[in-house]
Amino acid sequence: MSPTTVITAGADFLADAVAAQAGTVHRVDWQPPAAGLEGPLARIMADQRRAEANAVAIDRVLASTAQLVDVAPAREVLQLEHGAFLHAGPPIDWARASGPLRGALIGAMLFEGLSGAPEQAERQLAAGAGIWLDSCHHHGAVGPMAGVVSPSMWMFVLEDPVSGRRAYCSLNEGLGKVLRYGAYAPAVIERLDWMSTVLGPTLRDAIRQHGPLDITAITGQMVQMGDEGHNRNRAGTLMLLRDLMPTIAEVGASSTDIAEVAKFIGGNDHFFLNLVMPACKLAMDAGRGVPGSSLVVAIARNGTDVGIQVSGTGDQWFTAPATVPDGLYLGSYGPADANPDIGDSSITETAGLGGFAMAAAPAIVQFVGGTPADALAATLRMYEITLAEHPRFQIPALGFRGTPVGIDITKVVRTGILPQINTGMAGRVAGTGQVGAGLVRPPMDCFQTALHGLAELAPTVTAG
Repeated sequence: MSPTTVITAGADFLADAVAAQAGTVHRVDWQPPAAGLEGPLARIMADQRRAEANAVAIDRVLASTAQLVDVAPAREVLQLEHGAFLHAGPPIDWARASGPLRGALIGAMLFEGLSGAPEQAERQLAAGAGIWLDSCHHHGAVGPMAGVVSPSMWMFVLEDPVSGRRAYCSLNEGLGKVLRYGAYAPAVIERLDWMSTVLGPTLRDAIRQHGPLDITAITGQMVQMGDEGHNRNRAGTLMLLRDLMPTIAEVGASSTDIAEVAKFIGGNDHFFLNLVMPACKLAMDAGRGVPGSSLVVAIARNGTDVGIQVSGTGDQWFTAPATVPDGLYLGSYGPADANPDIGDSSITETAGLGGFAMAAAPAIVQFVGGTPADALAATLRMYEITLAEHPRFQIPALGFRGTPVGIDITKVVRTGILPQINTGMAGRVAGTGQVGAGLVRPPMDCFQTALHGLAELAPTVTAG
Protein backbone atom coordinates (compact mmCIF):
# COMPACT_ATOMS: atom_id res chain seq x y z
CA MET A 1 0.00 0.00 0.00
CA SER A 2 1.15 3.53 -0.73
CA PRO A 3 1.79 5.74 2.32
CA THR A 4 -1.06 8.02 3.40
CA THR A 5 -0.59 11.74 3.81
CA VAL A 6 -2.81 13.52 6.32
CA ILE A 7 -3.42 17.24 6.05
CA THR A 8 -4.24 18.91 9.37
CA ALA A 9 -5.34 22.46 10.13
CA GLY A 10 -5.50 24.29 13.43
CA ALA A 11 -4.82 22.36 16.65
CA ASP A 12 -1.76 20.11 16.62
CA PHE A 13 -3.03 17.15 18.64
CA LEU A 14 -4.24 15.22 15.58
CA ALA A 15 -1.05 15.93 13.66
CA ASP A 16 1.06 14.83 16.62
CA ALA A 17 -0.91 11.58 16.92
CA VAL A 18 -0.51 10.75 13.22
CA ALA A 19 3.18 11.64 13.29
CA ALA A 20 3.68 9.37 16.31
CA GLN A 21 2.35 6.47 14.23
CA ALA A 22 4.91 7.17 11.49
CA GLY A 23 2.34 8.79 9.25
CA THR A 24 3.11 11.64 6.86
CA VAL A 25 1.57 14.90 8.04
CA HIS A 26 1.22 18.19 6.21
CA ARG A 27 0.42 20.84 8.80
CA VAL A 28 -1.52 23.91 7.66
CA ASP A 29 -1.17 26.97 9.89
CA TRP A 30 -4.82 28.05 10.06
CA GLN A 31 -7.30 29.50 12.52
CA PRO A 32 -10.86 30.75 12.02
CA PRO A 33 -11.43 34.48 11.46
CA ALA A 34 -12.04 36.54 14.59
CA ALA A 35 -15.65 36.99 15.67
CA GLY A 36 -17.36 39.97 14.07
CA LEU A 37 -15.53 39.69 10.75
CA GLU A 38 -17.92 37.24 9.10
CA GLY A 39 -20.09 39.97 7.59
CA PRO A 40 -17.32 42.19 6.15
CA LEU A 41 -15.44 39.14 4.87
CA ALA A 42 -18.56 37.74 3.19
CA ARG A 43 -19.28 41.09 1.56
CA ILE A 44 -15.78 41.33 0.12
CA MET A 45 -15.77 37.73 -1.08
CA ALA A 46 -19.14 38.34 -2.79
CA ASP A 47 -17.81 41.43 -4.59
CA GLN A 48 -17.78 40.38 -8.26
CA ARG A 49 -14.96 42.84 -8.93
CA ARG A 50 -12.54 41.21 -6.49
CA ALA A 51 -10.91 38.47 -8.60
CA GLU A 52 -10.35 40.70 -11.62
CA ALA A 53 -9.32 43.65 -9.45
CA ASN A 54 -6.68 41.57 -7.69
CA ALA A 55 -5.44 40.17 -11.00
CA VAL A 56 -5.10 43.69 -12.43
CA ALA A 57 -3.36 45.03 -9.32
CA ILE A 58 -0.82 42.21 -9.00
CA ASP A 59 -0.12 42.20 -12.74
CA ARG A 60 0.77 45.89 -12.50
CA VAL A 61 3.07 45.17 -9.56
CA LEU A 62 4.87 42.37 -11.40
CA ALA A 63 5.21 44.43 -14.59
CA SER A 64 6.97 47.29 -12.80
CA THR A 65 10.76 47.60 -13.06
CA ALA A 66 13.13 50.13 -11.54
CA GLN A 67 16.20 51.93 -12.83
CA LEU A 68 18.52 54.19 -10.86
CA VAL A 69 18.51 57.38 -12.93
CA ASP A 70 19.85 60.09 -10.62
CA VAL A 71 21.10 61.10 -7.19
CA ALA A 72 20.09 64.56 -5.97
CA PRO A 73 19.26 66.60 -2.83
CA ALA A 74 15.76 66.18 -1.39
CA ARG A 75 15.11 69.90 -1.79
CA GLU A 76 15.37 69.43 -5.57
CA VAL A 77 13.52 66.16 -6.16
CA LEU A 78 10.98 66.31 -3.32
CA GLN A 79 10.67 70.10 -3.13
CA LEU A 80 11.34 70.05 0.62
CA GLU A 81 11.70 73.52 2.07
CA HIS A 82 13.65 74.71 5.11
CA GLY A 83 12.08 73.18 8.22
CA ALA A 84 10.31 70.37 6.35
CA PHE A 85 11.02 66.78 7.31
CA LEU A 86 9.70 63.42 6.12
CA HIS A 87 9.61 60.30 8.29
CA ALA A 88 8.87 56.59 8.04
CA GLY A 89 5.48 55.05 8.65
CA PRO A 90 2.01 56.54 8.81
CA PRO A 91 1.71 60.25 9.74
CA ILE A 92 2.57 61.20 13.33
CA ASP A 93 3.32 64.37 15.29
CA TRP A 94 6.12 65.15 17.73
CA ALA A 95 3.93 64.51 20.79
CA ARG A 96 3.44 60.84 19.84
CA ALA A 97 6.83 60.28 18.20
CA SER A 98 8.99 57.43 19.47
CA GLY A 99 12.49 57.86 20.87
CA PRO A 100 14.37 56.93 17.68
CA LEU A 101 12.15 59.15 15.54
CA ARG A 102 12.70 62.04 17.95
CA GLY A 103 16.44 61.38 17.91
CA ALA A 104 16.54 61.36 14.11
CA LEU A 105 14.56 64.60 13.92
CA ILE A 106 16.91 66.23 16.44
CA GLY A 107 19.88 65.10 14.33
CA ALA A 108 18.25 66.43 11.17
CA MET A 109 17.73 69.81 12.85
CA LEU A 110 21.44 69.91 13.75
CA PHE A 111 22.45 68.78 10.25
CA GLU A 112 20.34 71.49 8.62
CA GLY A 113 21.73 74.18 10.95
CA LEU A 114 18.30 74.90 12.39
CA SER A 115 19.58 74.29 15.92
CA GLY A 116 22.92 74.61 17.64
CA ALA A 117 22.40 71.94 20.28
CA PRO A 118 20.17 68.88 20.83
CA GLU A 119 18.28 70.52 23.69
CA GLN A 120 17.45 73.52 21.50
CA ALA A 121 16.33 71.26 18.65
CA GLU A 122 14.04 69.34 20.98
CA ARG A 123 12.40 72.55 22.20
CA GLN A 124 11.88 73.77 18.65
CA LEU A 125 10.38 70.48 17.53
CA ALA A 126 8.05 70.42 20.53
CA ALA A 127 6.91 73.98 19.82
CA GLY A 128 6.37 73.15 16.14
CA ALA A 129 6.89 76.71 14.85
CA GLY A 130 8.37 76.58 11.36
CA ILE A 131 8.49 72.76 11.46
CA TRP A 132 6.55 70.54 9.07
CA LEU A 133 6.37 66.73 9.31
CA ASP A 134 4.87 64.23 6.89
CA SER A 135 5.11 60.59 5.88
CA CYS A 136 7.69 59.59 3.26
CA HIS A 137 5.01 57.48 1.54
CA HIS A 138 2.96 60.59 0.82
CA HIS A 139 5.78 61.89 -1.39
CA GLY A 140 6.71 58.78 -3.36
CA ALA A 141 9.55 58.08 -0.95
CA VAL A 142 10.54 55.46 1.62
CA GLY A 143 12.91 55.73 4.57
CA PRO A 144 14.59 52.95 6.56
CA MET A 145 14.05 52.88 10.35
CA ALA A 146 13.12 56.44 11.48
CA GLY A 147 13.27 57.36 7.80
CA VAL A 148 13.89 61.06 8.42
CA VAL A 149 14.58 63.05 5.27
CA SER A 150 15.57 66.73 5.36
CA PRO A 151 16.11 69.14 2.44
CA SER A 152 19.92 68.79 2.33
CA MET A 153 19.99 64.98 2.33
CA TRP A 154 20.79 63.33 -1.00
CA MET A 155 18.30 60.88 -2.47
CA PHE A 156 18.44 57.96 -4.86
CA VAL A 157 16.02 58.60 -7.74
CA LEU A 158 14.51 55.47 -9.29
CA GLU A 159 12.25 55.38 -12.31
CA ASP A 160 10.01 52.84 -14.00
CA PRO A 161 11.12 53.20 -17.65
CA VAL A 162 7.68 52.26 -19.00
CA SER A 163 5.40 54.43 -16.88
CA GLY A 164 7.89 57.16 -15.99
CA ARG A 165 6.83 57.01 -12.33
CA ARG A 166 9.55 57.75 -9.77
CA ALA A 167 10.38 56.77 -6.19
CA TYR A 168 13.02 58.06 -3.79
CA CYS A 169 15.14 57.00 -0.83
CA SER A 170 18.00 58.56 1.12
CA LEU A 171 21.55 57.16 0.99
CA ASN A 172 22.42 54.45 3.51
CA GLU A 173 24.67 55.58 6.39
CA GLY A 174 25.75 52.14 7.60
CA LEU A 175 24.92 50.45 10.92
CA GLY A 176 25.27 51.29 14.60
CA LYS A 177 25.07 54.89 15.76
CA VAL A 178 23.47 56.46 12.71
CA LEU A 179 20.67 58.97 12.22
CA ARG A 180 18.07 56.48 11.02
CA TYR A 181 18.41 54.59 14.30
CA GLY A 182 17.91 57.80 16.27
CA ALA A 183 21.53 58.77 16.98
CA TYR A 184 22.67 62.40 16.66
CA ALA A 185 26.19 62.55 18.15
CA PRO A 186 28.73 64.84 16.41
CA ALA A 187 30.14 61.86 14.46
CA VAL A 188 26.66 61.21 13.02
CA ILE A 189 26.36 64.80 11.78
CA GLU A 190 29.91 64.73 10.39
CA ARG A 191 29.07 61.61 8.38
CA LEU A 192 25.93 63.25 6.99
CA ASP A 193 27.98 66.31 6.02
CA TRP A 194 30.45 64.08 4.13
CA MET A 195 27.61 62.24 2.44
CA SER A 196 26.13 65.56 1.22
CA THR A 197 29.43 67.07 0.06
CA VAL A 198 31.30 64.02 -1.29
CA LEU A 199 29.26 60.82 -1.56
CA GLY A 200 26.10 62.32 -3.06
CA PRO A 201 27.76 64.49 -5.71
CA THR A 202 30.16 61.68 -6.67
CA LEU A 203 27.33 59.20 -7.14
CA ARG A 204 25.30 61.80 -9.06
CA ASP A 205 28.14 62.40 -11.50
CA ALA A 206 28.77 58.68 -11.90
CA ILE A 207 25.11 57.81 -12.57
CA ARG A 208 24.67 60.65 -15.04
CA GLN A 209 27.79 59.55 -16.91
CA HIS A 210 27.03 55.82 -16.68
CA GLY A 211 23.34 56.06 -17.60
CA PRO A 212 20.39 54.23 -15.95
CA LEU A 213 21.27 51.22 -13.82
CA ASP A 214 18.81 48.31 -13.74
CA ILE A 215 18.06 47.82 -10.03
CA THR A 216 15.38 45.18 -10.65
CA ALA A 217 17.87 42.98 -12.51
CA ILE A 218 20.47 43.29 -9.74
CA THR A 219 17.81 42.46 -7.14
CA GLY A 220 16.81 39.31 -9.01
CA GLN A 221 20.44 38.23 -9.21
CA MET A 222 21.15 38.90 -5.55
CA VAL A 223 18.20 36.77 -4.41
CA GLN A 224 19.86 33.84 -6.19
CA MET A 225 23.14 34.74 -4.45
CA GLY A 226 21.84 34.53 -0.89
CA ASP A 227 20.39 38.00 -0.21
CA GLU A 228 16.76 38.49 0.84
CA GLY A 229 16.76 42.23 0.09
CA HIS A 230 15.98 43.57 3.55
CA ASN A 231 18.49 42.67 6.25
CA ARG A 232 20.91 40.98 3.86
CA ASN A 233 22.11 42.97 0.82
CA ARG A 234 25.75 41.95 0.62
CA ALA A 235 25.68 40.60 -2.94
CA GLY A 236 23.55 43.51 -4.16
CA THR A 237 25.94 46.07 -2.68
CA LEU A 238 28.97 44.43 -4.28
CA MET A 239 27.25 44.17 -7.68
CA LEU A 240 26.37 47.86 -7.49
CA LEU A 241 29.97 48.72 -6.66
CA ARG A 242 31.17 46.50 -9.54
CA ASP A 243 28.94 48.29 -12.02
CA LEU A 244 29.59 51.84 -10.83
CA MET A 245 33.22 51.82 -9.71
CA PRO A 246 34.81 52.25 -13.17
CA THR A 247 32.63 55.30 -13.81
CA ILE A 248 33.22 56.71 -10.30
CA ALA A 249 36.93 56.60 -11.09
CA GLU A 250 36.33 58.70 -14.22
CA VAL A 251 34.12 61.53 -12.90
CA GLY A 252 36.97 63.88 -12.00
CA ALA A 253 36.81 63.56 -8.21
CA SER A 254 40.05 63.56 -6.25
CA SER A 255 41.76 60.24 -5.63
CA THR A 256 41.08 60.70 -1.92
CA ASP A 257 37.34 61.15 -2.49
CA ILE A 258 37.19 58.18 -4.87
CA ALA A 259 38.94 55.97 -2.31
CA GLU A 260 36.62 57.14 0.48
CA VAL A 261 33.50 56.50 -1.62
CA ALA A 262 34.69 53.01 -2.60
CA LYS A 263 35.61 52.18 0.98
CA PHE A 264 32.29 53.48 2.33
CA ILE A 265 30.11 51.53 -0.11
CA GLY A 266 32.22 48.37 -0.02
CA GLY A 267 32.29 48.39 3.77
CA ASN A 268 28.53 48.81 4.17
CA ASP A 269 26.67 45.60 3.36
CA HIS A 270 23.33 47.43 3.71
CA PHE A 271 24.08 50.12 1.13
CA PHE A 272 21.94 48.44 -1.54
CA LEU A 273 18.91 48.29 0.80
CA ASN A 274 18.21 51.94 0.03
CA LEU A 275 17.87 51.02 -3.64
CA VAL A 276 15.76 47.90 -3.07
CA MET A 277 13.28 49.90 -1.01
CA PRO A 278 12.35 52.53 -3.65
CA ALA A 279 12.29 49.81 -6.32
CA CYS A 280 9.70 48.00 -4.19
CA LYS A 281 7.87 51.28 -3.62
CA LEU A 282 7.62 51.77 -7.39
CA ALA A 283 6.24 48.26 -7.82
CA MET A 284 3.64 48.50 -5.07
CA ASP A 285 2.51 51.97 -6.11
CA ALA A 286 1.75 50.49 -9.53
CA GLY A 287 -0.87 48.30 -7.85
CA ARG A 288 -2.63 51.15 -6.05
CA GLY A 289 -6.11 52.46 -6.69
CA VAL A 290 -7.84 49.39 -8.15
CA PRO A 291 -11.45 49.39 -6.87
CA GLY A 292 -12.33 46.12 -5.16
CA SER A 293 -8.73 44.94 -4.79
CA SER A 294 -7.67 43.50 -1.41
CA LEU A 295 -3.94 43.77 -2.22
CA VAL A 296 -1.75 45.36 0.46
CA VAL A 297 0.36 48.08 -1.20
CA ALA A 298 2.25 49.34 1.86
CA ILE A 299 3.24 48.23 5.35
CA ALA A 300 5.04 50.96 7.30
CA ARG A 301 5.97 51.71 10.91
CA ASN A 302 6.89 54.95 12.69
CA GLY A 303 7.96 53.43 16.02
CA THR A 304 4.57 54.10 17.59
CA ASP A 305 2.09 52.80 15.01
CA VAL A 306 2.11 50.17 12.28
CA GLY A 307 0.01 51.09 9.27
CA ILE A 308 -1.05 49.33 6.08
CA GLN A 309 -2.58 50.63 2.88
CA VAL A 310 -4.75 48.58 0.51
CA SER A 311 -5.18 49.00 -3.23
CA GLY A 312 -8.97 49.23 -3.09
CA THR A 313 -9.14 51.80 -0.27
CA GLY A 314 -6.94 54.57 -1.68
CA ASP A 315 -4.45 56.36 0.58
CA GLN A 316 -6.20 55.55 3.86
CA TRP A 317 -3.97 54.15 6.62
CA PHE A 318 -5.20 51.31 8.85
CA THR A 319 -3.12 51.41 12.01
CA ALA A 320 -2.46 49.59 15.28
CA PRO A 321 0.19 49.92 18.03
CA ALA A 322 3.68 48.74 17.05
CA THR A 323 5.30 45.86 18.94
CA VAL A 324 8.94 45.10 19.80
CA PRO A 325 10.62 42.59 17.42
CA ASP A 326 12.10 39.29 18.60
CA GLY A 327 15.73 38.84 17.69
CA LEU A 328 19.41 39.17 18.48
CA TYR A 329 20.82 42.08 20.49
CA LEU A 330 24.15 43.86 20.20
CA GLY A 331 26.52 43.84 23.15
CA SER A 332 24.76 44.27 26.49
CA TYR A 333 21.47 45.49 24.99
CA GLY A 334 18.27 43.54 25.63
CA PRO A 335 14.51 43.70 25.05
CA ALA A 336 14.07 46.53 27.56
CA ASP A 337 16.34 48.73 25.40
CA ALA A 338 14.48 48.18 22.11
CA ASN A 339 11.88 50.50 20.64
CA PRO A 340 8.75 49.07 19.04
CA ASP A 341 8.98 48.29 15.33
CA ILE A 342 9.95 51.19 13.06
CA GLY A 343 10.71 51.90 9.39
CA ASP A 344 9.46 51.86 5.80
CA SER A 345 11.79 48.98 4.93
CA SER A 346 8.87 46.55 5.25
CA ILE A 347 7.99 47.69 1.73
CA THR A 348 10.44 44.92 0.76
CA GLU A 349 8.21 42.24 2.30
CA THR A 350 5.17 43.83 0.69
CA ALA A 351 6.89 43.31 -2.68
CA GLY A 352 8.01 39.70 -2.09
CA LEU A 353 11.46 40.19 -0.52
CA GLY A 354 12.77 40.31 3.04
CA GLY A 355 10.89 37.88 5.27
CA PHE A 356 9.10 36.50 2.21
CA ALA A 357 12.42 35.52 0.58
CA MET A 358 14.17 34.03 3.61
CA ALA A 359 14.34 30.61 1.93
CA ALA A 360 16.78 32.17 -0.54
CA ALA A 361 18.96 33.55 2.26
CA PRO A 362 19.38 30.98 5.05
CA ALA A 363 22.43 32.87 6.39
CA ILE A 364 20.09 35.72 7.38
CA VAL A 365 19.30 33.83 10.59
CA GLN A 366 22.78 34.73 11.87
CA PHE A 367 21.61 38.36 11.87
CA VAL A 368 17.94 38.11 12.90
CA GLY A 369 17.83 34.81 14.81
CA GLY A 370 16.35 31.38 14.17
CA THR A 371 17.61 28.48 12.04
CA PRO A 372 17.89 27.82 8.29
CA ALA A 373 14.83 25.55 8.64
CA ASP A 374 12.93 28.50 10.13
CA ALA A 375 13.90 30.63 7.13
CA LEU A 376 12.53 28.02 4.73
CA ALA A 377 9.34 27.60 6.74
CA ALA A 378 8.78 31.38 6.85
CA THR A 379 8.77 31.65 3.06
CA LEU A 380 6.49 28.63 2.65
CA ARG A 381 3.96 30.18 5.06
CA MET A 382 3.90 33.41 3.08
CA TYR A 383 2.60 31.58 -0.03
CA GLU A 384 -0.62 31.02 1.97
CA ILE A 385 -1.43 34.76 2.15
CA THR A 386 -0.26 36.05 -1.23
CA LEU A 387 -1.70 36.39 -4.72
CA ALA A 388 1.26 35.41 -6.90
CA GLU A 389 4.86 34.25 -7.21
CA HIS A 390 7.40 36.80 -8.38
CA PRO A 391 8.86 35.78 -11.75
CA ARG A 392 12.03 37.87 -11.24
CA PHE A 393 12.83 36.87 -7.64
CA GLN A 394 13.50 33.12 -7.79
CA ILE A 395 14.56 30.85 -4.93
CA PRO A 396 17.13 28.16 -5.89
CA ALA A 397 16.30 26.00 -2.84
CA LEU A 398 12.67 25.78 -4.00
CA GLY A 399 13.49 24.79 -7.56
CA PHE A 400 13.65 28.45 -8.62
CA ARG A 401 10.10 29.06 -7.51
CA GLY A 402 9.25 32.76 -7.40
CA THR A 403 9.01 34.44 -4.01
CA PRO A 404 5.49 34.89 -2.60
CA VAL A 405 4.24 38.39 -3.46
CA GLY A 406 1.02 40.35 -3.10
CA ILE A 407 -0.36 40.16 0.45
CA ASP A 408 -4.15 39.73 0.38
CA ILE A 409 -5.95 41.04 3.47
CA THR A 410 -8.71 38.47 3.07
CA LYS A 411 -6.17 35.63 3.16
CA VAL A 412 -4.46 37.09 6.22
CA VAL A 413 -7.75 37.38 8.09
CA ARG A 414 -9.08 33.99 6.96
CA THR A 415 -5.89 32.04 7.81
CA GLY A 416 -4.63 34.04 10.78
CA ILE A 417 -1.15 34.03 9.18
CA LEU A 418 0.59 37.40 9.52
CA PRO A 419 3.35 38.69 7.20
CA GLN A 420 6.90 37.89 8.33
CA ILE A 421 9.15 40.97 8.47
CA ASN A 422 12.93 41.06 8.94
CA THR A 423 13.99 44.25 10.69
CA GLY A 424 16.60 46.16 12.62
CA MET A 425 15.94 47.31 16.17
CA ALA A 426 16.50 50.88 17.33
CA GLY A 427 17.12 51.95 20.91
CA ARG A 428 14.04 53.15 22.77
CA VAL A 429 15.88 56.24 24.08
CA ALA A 430 16.66 59.00 21.56
CA GLY A 431 20.35 59.08 20.66
CA THR A 432 21.04 55.39 21.36
CA GLY A 433 21.30 54.03 17.81
CA GLN A 434 20.97 50.38 16.80
CA VAL A 435 20.51 47.77 19.53
CA GLY A 436 19.86 44.64 17.45
CA ALA A 437 17.97 42.98 14.60
CA GLY A 438 15.17 40.47 14.46
CA LEU A 439 11.78 39.34 13.24
CA VAL A 440 8.37 40.92 13.68
CA ARG A 441 4.81 40.63 12.40
CA PRO A 442 2.41 43.55 11.97
CA PRO A 443 -0.63 43.47 14.28
CA MET A 444 -3.71 41.61 13.06
CA ASP A 445 -5.77 44.69 13.97
CA CYS A 446 -4.34 46.48 10.90
CA PHE A 447 -5.75 43.82 8.58
CA GLN A 448 -9.06 43.53 10.38
CA THR A 449 -9.72 47.29 10.24
CA ALA A 450 -8.64 47.29 6.59
CA LEU A 451 -11.12 44.49 5.96
CA HIS A 452 -13.91 46.65 7.40
CA GLY A 453 -12.74 49.59 5.29
CA LEU A 454 -12.74 47.58 2.07
CA ALA A 455 -16.11 46.01 2.89
CA GLU A 456 -17.68 49.48 3.26
CA LEU A 457 -16.71 50.20 -0.37
CA ALA A 458 -18.03 46.89 -1.75
CA PRO A 459 -21.33 46.96 -3.68
CA THR A 460 -24.35 45.76 -1.78
CA VAL A 461 -25.51 42.35 -2.97
CA THR A 462 -29.30 42.04 -3.26
CA ALA A 463 -31.33 38.87 -3.59
CA GLY A 464 -32.96 38.08 -6.92
